[in-house]
Amino acid sequence: MSVAPSNPVTCAETDLFFNRELSWLDFNDRVLQEAIDERTPLLERLKFAAIFSANLDEFFMVRLSGILEREQAGVASSAPDGLSPTQELAAVREHLAEKVSLQHRLFEEELRVLMAQQEIRLLDYADLGEDQRLSVDAHFSDQVFPVLTPLSVDAGHPFPQMSNLSLNLAVTVEDPGTGVTKFARIKVPDSLPRFVALPKGQAEDSVWSGIPLEQLIAGNLHRLFPGMTIRGQHMFRITRDADFTVKEDEAEDLLFAIEEEVNKRRLDGFVCRLEIERSMPAELRLALMDELEVSEREVYEIDGLLHLKDLFYFASLPLPELKDRPWTPMVPVRFQRPAAADLESLDPPATIFDEIKKGDILVHHPYHSFAASVQEFLTEAARDPQVLAIKLTLYRTSGDSPIVHALIAAAEARKQVAALVELKARFDEENNIAWAKKLEDAGAHVVYGVVGLKTHTKVALVVRKEGESLRRYVHIGTGNYNPKTATLYTDLGLLSCREDLCADVGDLFNFLTGYSKQDAYRKLLVAPLTLRKRVCELITREMEHARSGTGGYIAAKMNALVDPEMIRHIYEASQAGVRIDLIVRGICCLRPGVPGLSDNIRVVSIIGRYLEHSRIFHFHNGGAEEIYIGSADWMTRNLDQRVEAVTPVEDPTAMSHLKTVLELMLGDNRQAWDLQADGRYLQRHPVDAAAERGAQALLMEAARRGEF
Repeated sequence: MSVAPSNPVTCAETDLFFNRELSWLDFNDRVLQEAIDERTPLLERLKFAAIFSANLDEFFMVRLSGILEREQAGVASSAPDGLSPTQELAAVREHLAEKVSLQHRLFEEELRVLMAQQEIRLLDYADLGEDQRLSVDAHFSDQVFPVLTPLSVDAGHPFPQMSNLSLNLAVTVEDPGTGVTKFARIKVPDSLPRFVALPKGQAEDSVWSGIPLEQLIAGNLHRLFPGMTIRGQHMFRITRDADFTVKEDEAEDLLFAIEEEVNKRRLDGFVCRLEIERSMPAELRLALMDELEVSEREVYEIDGLLHLKDLFYFASLPLPELKDRPWTPMVPVRFQRPAAADLESLDPPATIFDEIKKGDILVHHPYHSFAASVQEFLTEAARDPQVLAIKLTLYRTSGDSPIVHALIAAAEARKQVAALVELKARFDEENNIAWAKKLEDAGAHVVYGVVGLKTHTKVALVVRKEGESLRRYVHIGTGNYNPKTATLYTDLGLLSCREDLCADVGDLFNFLTGYSKQDAYRKLLVAPLTLRKRVCELITREMEHARSGTGGYIAAKMNALVDPEMIRHIYEASQAGVRIDLIVRGICCLRPGVPGLSDNIRVVSIIGRYLEHSRIFHFHNGGAEEIYIGSADWMTRNLDQRVEAVTPVEDPTAMSHLKTVLELMLGDNRQAWDLQADGRYLQRHPVDAAAERGAQALLMEAARRGEF
């Protein structure tokens, strides 16, 4: 059914866009809502509260620090919405003052009480009984005291350098002989567990009882400052700018240059946030602000525990009744093998390559097992004597990656192994540097990408000798080659041996590893070369269908929608009568539902058990549908500043599954939020429990039944 074109409306340019940073904060609010929602199991609520804090840490280290730098440089406005850096900082501050306070009230007044009801008792040092205190004090003597280094501040001891995200005690001590008061700082060691458990015999039959490490340290300050009078102690935490830029064209050794920057990042970045206990005296507060060179705008007062990211500790307790129902990813139907006892022939078992030759295979994690599909594809390639070469892009992977171990084994077996390791993957630089060195030591060809571009694409290529000829196999995905995040993020991957796709991936690797001016591909849409142009053409084609009366429809699922040019094109499509459904998990700068501008557009965000990371792009094309998956969001950085790959999905079964995913997301009434024209997100709710339709739960059930 076609949609009548809207009467175009004229808006001020800045009214066309929501602010990027405030939209991100709205996303994090939706994460916090999962901690607030009583339908969420208790330990999952603690997990979401921890994620809220972890997300904020990265926001300050990268995004807010960048705004501060633009303000310092005198930039008038760099955002499409027209806000100046100073206005952005004020809006961020106003927003977070409320939400951070809400998070801490939630933990102290509700979640902590519910924990105690479930016999998970987070106690205060002051409330311990005599035997309990003797026990934890003995633990302090044996396990904590030797690690601590109190640092005084005076003429002979300058203000200590403090590492990023460090949790600290500011201690005021007085010399009883002279009456002189001094300040000292103690870093709470991040090498020790944040929470100290009481011995089982003193835990009052609790599942878990204990105290925060910083309270144990505070209760034993007399051991650290013998002979001095302790006048006060107060917690504080700092966040530093953690972004950096390496001039790749000037670096003689990119790996060494980035390694140097990573080593400096912990201590060298300017402080962009100072979190303090609300009870901290004004004099001490001002002294810290002066030494750390921050203004009141960067100070956040906290009631209760600082650094709630450490609530992940409780989320990991082995209490399945307080968590989401366990899920074991299923082996994809096409990769299932009969048990050994059921084998009646002596024929050799089919390989993963035999199955791919029968036709393209779409895998969907975590509903499908990553280990039994993508990981098996690469590990089987490493040990298969017929495989001659393996090529892979690594953006982020796990600390003990079986995939990298497979590549090392393949290189040691004298196969040609080429790995593009993205050293600039933010906060994974150190891990990637270590893997790059190990791969090089094994004899693999390791490259670091194209100068000036991050390599964000997720592609693998296997070359196999079959008879007298060579056959290529590819995996093109939306997520990283990381078995750990494959259980936490929803991602898609296409396994294929189609010659057109394999030739494209081969050309892409030549572009990444050698000297190539390849600017045309058979099937792949590659950023920064062809992706933006082709997506705009596909949107324009839907506009033509709408104007001709044959209908126009686009459904697109992504992590973020920010690029102004793309947003303007989507507005034009809406005004031409194209019906547009956008499933955007995080930042969305497009304003939906504005009469005459975007009234044919709706925006839905899904926040649930798994982080929605897959990208799907569906163009109706008058019934001759085209569906794509890939690594790119519709952000300027993905379209113009990164190497990305988006592939068409042409297998009918795979296309049907992707359409089902989009339909389930759009029909979700448990974890879906609708973006309003004024920027508010409204959460959907079922009429009753029986009518609840959560897309992720429905996909788990479908996978369990073997429907995909």
